Amino acid sequence: MKMKIYFETFGCSANQASAETMLGIIRSMGFETSSEADADVYVCNTCTVKYTTEQKILHKIRSFGDSGRYVVVAGCMPEVQLDLILNANPEAYVLGINSVLDLKNVLGGIASNLENSKLNLNSDFNSNSNSNFNSGSQPSSGSGENGTVRVRAAPVRIFSKSPDGFLNLPKVRYNSNIHICQISTGCNFGCSYCIVKLARGNLISFPPEEIIADITAAVADGCSEIWLTSQDDSQYGMDFKSDSPYHGLRLPELLSMIVQIPGNFKIRVGMMNPFSVLPILPRLVDVFSDSKIFKFLHLPIQSASENVLKTMNRRHKMDDVDLIIQTFQERFPDLTLFTDIIVGFCGETDDDFQQTVDWIKKYRPAKVNISKYSPRPGTKAFSLRNLDSRILTERSKILSEITDEIKLEDKNKRVGKVENIFVSKYGKESGVMARTDDYKPVIVNNTDLKPGDTAKVRIIDATPGYFIGELVE
Repeated sequence: MKMKIYFETFGCSANQASAETMLGIIRSMGFETSSEADADVYVCNTCTVKYTTEQKILHKIRSFGDSGRYVVVAGCMPEVQLDLILNANPEAYVLGINSVLDLKNVLGGIASNLENSKLNLNSDFNSNSNSNFNSGSQPSSGSGENGTVRVRAAPVRIFSKSPDGFLNLPKVRYNSNIHICQISTGCNFGCSYCIVKLARGNLISFPPEEIIADITAAVADGCSEIWLTSQDDSQYGMDFKSDSPYHGLRLPELLSMIVQIPGNFKIRVGMMNPFSVLPILPRLVDVFSDSKIFKFLHLPIQSASENVLKTMNRRHKMDDVDLIIQTFQERFPDLTLFTDIIVGFCGETDDDFQQTVDWIKKYRPAKVNISKYSPRPGTKAFSLRNLDSRILTERSKILSEITDEIKLEDKNKRVGKVENIFVSKYGKESGVMARTDDYKPVIVNNTDLKPGDTAKVRIIDATPGYFIGELVE
């Protein structure tokens, strides 16, 4: 019998990187990934940023458990909401955020249990010095959908103190041409609404030589686009102490090392918070001039109101944001700007919201990730008074309409221009999907271009999601 696994992941690109490693483990063990209906096991890599996502996950792990199938829960939720997980499914196998590699032992134990109708936790699972391994002592039984009785042990919970399984491991990539490299985990700050800080802990930057080795191997494997990800890329190196051999090495220095890796590839630098960009701004802009780095800036402001930022404990002023964007735009006039906005945060007035609207109209970001505020347990903002949900819905609608209008206007202005492109991947049906120097997506049909190639195209049309280009001879 070959065990069938339904795998699902939620959340950010850092979670996606872990998901690719988990899929690599599943493949290396010879198991099949299957549809939800056919699966023996449900493996869920969770996210806890939003209440709606949390509820969807809890429903899934409950329904799989009710059908008599095995459930493995990993990701952020086990670190901060273990009680909710076990309430939804007391028999769930739980892996903490740093315990990615323990998935192999867990799946091996489940496979053995499926084969032998019993599982001896004491012999199949061994804790190590980095792990806090807890399980109950009494076995339980459950009936599968085919009527067979499966004898199970009490829940397995593995929580590792230090991160493992983030770099230099076999992956099953969601896109074979894109490699997601996680450069750090955790955060040294504490926004009042953020539960991710509670789940992932303080900042741990990964050694630069491990990052370089990870990216070098990915480029050798044929990846033409490298995504650098973390909870905040511009915090990289802030945790290196004075006695560390890496002391003083920050994101600009890491990027300088990465661009020296031989090969034809481009780098997308992930999200960076204004308060961690500011101390490294001149060096960061300098290294961004390298042709291997997309002129792309993902700078989440969350609100343009100083009053709201203070309640959010965001640690930056809007003058700081203006300086960062203007410095980048002076150097790179075609810079692509992304930002994140939380609408309806506790105490946000109509005037506070209007300040955000005005800022969006001024800087015209190419993409705005809009979230309606969702109170998360354990955060400082959880005890604050929430706004009426109808206000959040209305403000989200207003901001979405404004950003969609800006996006379409700015895209239409680019039609007819000639652009340099870097081919990122093959199209879903035909042609290729490429990126301009500032990371704008361009579909080119009727071409022999392949990932990693460069070319010049004329933009002939703009859709809500991408440009359409034709090759310039």
